[in-house]
Amino acid sequence: MTATNKIEAITLLEEKLKASLICYLAGDRENLGTRIAPDVIRVFYRHLQKCAPCEKVVLFLYTRGGDILTPFRLVSLIREYCRYFAVLIPFRAYSAGTLISLGADEIMMGKLGELSPIDPSVANAFNPLDSSHASARIPVSVEDVSAYISLAAEMVGLKQEESLTAAFLRLARVVHPLALGNVYRNYVLIRSLGRKMLEMHARRPSPQLVDEIIANLTEKLYAHNFMIPRSEAKNSIKLNVRELSPEVEETAWSLYESYETDLKLLEPFNPALLLQEHEQQLDFEAAGGIIESAARQDAFMFEGRVTRHLRQERDVPPLNVEIMRQGWKNTR
Repeated sequence: MTATNKIEAITLLEEKLKASLICYLAGDRENLGTRIAPDVIRVFYRHLQKCAPCEKVVLFLYTRGGDILTPFRLVSLIREYCRYFAVLIPFRAYSAGTLISLGADEIMMGKLGELSPIDPSVANAFNPLDSSHASARIPVSVEDVSAYISLAAEMVGLKQEESLTAAFLRLARVVHPLALGNVYRNYVLIRSLGRKMLEMHARRPSPQLVDEIIANLTEKLYAHNFMIPRSEAKNSIKLNVRELSPEVEETAWSLYESYETDLKLLEPFNPALLLQEHEQQLDFEAAGGIIESAARQDAFMFEGRVTRHLRQERDVPPLNVEIMRQGWKNTR
């Protein structure tokens, strides 16, 4: 699909959905991925300025996740420009992407559309060391810590306060108490953020439904890597999910596949393939994410240099890859 055809697809979706459409793809290409992050806020502002004011904004979304604080700021910004906010998910919208979806009045999912639980894994300087990487820390899942305590109380049957205290102290010998404190802060934060997102709806759900949705997406039903299809999102999670019409589904999927091709999501980024046999050094530029509307396009660009070492020495890799600049760039 050419750039012109993508604009035509965006325009067609806008006509069918009676809304302004913004596409946001945080690419997950191996070795060159991007994640939802605060730097998208200013980029979205420029897009929203072009399409405002409008009754309805639809966010075409693809992501594996990212910063859990950005969704609240992003949805708050979008709602400054519209009365009704919806997300369109042709494929994946995991973790922070699911949080964004919670802030939408309506979640439009294709047949391949997927959400995920919103329980994060956290890492800080007090997390356990990773034995396979000297400088790395092992992320600690918020819900895994909660599940450990539940295991002790419910499955093992520890009821007395002394027994539960002993189980917690055993955990604290493996995971630093300050790391556990960080886990608890995120335990509270993710539930607070989920609640705030749901309470943004034009028709605010009941407090009981909000509590049920948050519980379903955290400790109640799933592991973090569970992929939630639209039937599950609607019937078990109790989200306001809408199926796409055949024409909208076909157009949305074709548009996604076009972005998938542009970002080369199905092929790992391999710098060794960039250099020809006779070349020793090459500068490169590659896109890792896209934000596009009918009015403009921005891409998250990696600009770098790959260098081949002619003399092979011990502990020196044959290729050196240096990223010299990365960030959002207006491309249309």
